[in-house]
Amino acid sequence: MADVDVLIAGAGPTGLVLALWLARSGVRIRIVDKAATAGTTSRALVVHARTLEFYRQLGIANDVVEAATRFAAVNLWVHGRHAARVDIGAIGQGLTAYPYMLVFPQDEHEQLLLARLADAGVDVERPCALRDFDDRGTHVVAQLLHADGREQTCTAAFIAGCDGAHSTVREQLHAGFPGATYAHVFYVADVEARGPVMNHELHVALDFADLLAVFPMKGESRARLIGTVREAPTATEPGSETTFHPDPSHTAITGQVVSDPIEWRDVSRRIIERLRLDVARVNWFSTYHVHHRVASHFRAGRAFLLGDAAHIHSPVGGQGMNTGIGDAVNLGWKLAGVLAGRLSERALDTYETERIAFARRLVATTDRGFQLVTSDGPIARFVRIRALPVVLPMLFAYRFARRFLFRTVSQTAIDYRDSTLSSGSAGSVDAGDRLPWVALDGTPADNYAPLASRDWQVHVYGEADRRVVDLCAQRRLALHAFAWTPAMRRAGFARNARYLVRPDGYVAFAQSGDDDLGALTRYVDDWTIAART
Repeated sequence: MADVDVLIAGAGPTGLVLALWLARSGVRIRIVDKAATAGTTSRALVVHARTLEFYRQLGIANDVVEAATRFAAVNLWVHGRHAARVDIGAIGQGLTAYPYMLVFPQDEHEQLLLARLADAGVDVERPCALRDFDDRGTHVVAQLLHADGREQTCTAAFIAGCDGAHSTVREQLHAGFPGATYAHVFYVADVEARGPVMNHELHVALDFADLLAVFPMKGESRARLIGTVREAPTATEPGSETTFHPDPSHTAITGQVVSDPIEWRDVSRRIIERLRLDVARVNWFSTYHVHHRVASHFRAGRAFLLGDAAHIHSPVGGQGMNTGIGDAVNLGWKLAGVLAGRLSERALDTYETERIAFARRLVATTDRGFQLVTSDGPIARFVRIRALPVVLPMLFAYRFARRFLFRTVSQTAIDYRDSTLSSGSAGSVDAGDRLPWVALDGTPADNYAPLASRDWQVHVYGEADRRVVDLCAQRRLALHAFAWTPAMRRAGFARNARYLVRPDGYVAFAQSGDDDLGALTRYVDDWTIAART
């Protein structure tokens, strides 16, 4: 018998969400982190709609929304001139219950997750470092090192590496981490300031040689600034430093340390002054290099890589932390099902295929965007300074472009259509798609309410015939039939069709209401799906 079912190395947002999902599913877990305390600086900020949908399943979405700062518009400035404004809230309406983005500093975010994890009876062990582990085929044997020098052996059915860009788990797996490091040095500062851009919206300013992003934070005068430092000092190769530190001479993000100290007074004021931003106080300042890398594989035997241990990339779109949380949910429900004997162990193979494909697309996309806004080349400068101010307002005049932007940035467009877990289609909904969100009249208020069970379920939009009712009763699958409305057709559903929904809210199987139930029965049997009792 293993000491625990899952050993989680790393207690950032990715590890904490994985731990919370597993603990709420009755899985025996242990979570360790080599840091003596949880983070005390804001670091990652943006929380997207798809993450909030996952958090709703865990019962913590309202807590996050109440604690965070909501913003629903993104502004583009070029040479100090306001070039475009995109109303995120308006374009997200009808796509999700959360048609906006949130700013929620990572230190506060982690404290909330830690509190909910403690409510589930689990505490993070710290400082406690994973030294190495051995995959014995039927279980994993890990060696842990405590702060007092005491070594301890822990056996687990599986191990999850949520231990950041310098992951011990990834090193033990001998997984490659190909990619590169951007040449520019960037700074991040939490400030108290005044000016027209301090209006609780996101502002991105471009210039010939500078980039500045202004993120709203809670309060009337607080903001997070992210900008470029053009005269880059020498930087070390990726080393052991993986977290922000308030000392500007020793800071990093995703692993590269700036060796020469840069202070706030060294930052170019030109773009700041063009935005008429008056910075009265700097509460925290740091500099960093950015990498773009994806691990060669996310799974080997009983070990998995998640979050920054699996992929790191530029901060374009605020995707990093949200992607790690998506990894945690994807793996969490599969591990919980397999460990409980309610899901074929083959489902664990789909974690890598589903998440690595998205990670590679994301890194490629953010890389192109990052190169565009930071490159010194004449073509990039022309596009950034001359073309974007003209093209973006015209582009965002079209509803399809605005909704495409929201779906992409919010991560509600992620699909797993190529996964072996995905089969069939009905209407314009393919298996592997995120379940389209639809508001309902009455109770429940929408079709996402049943997902709080975090269990397999069948949805029918229209009328469920007797065959479906009997099958769900026999297999102990929850059946949710929603009275048909025109909004369901607009969302892509086919009337009376059957949609088998995974515990993470993605459609696993879809078929027309006229089709024989044999295919659905075979799917359930093939993956040995059983609901929780």
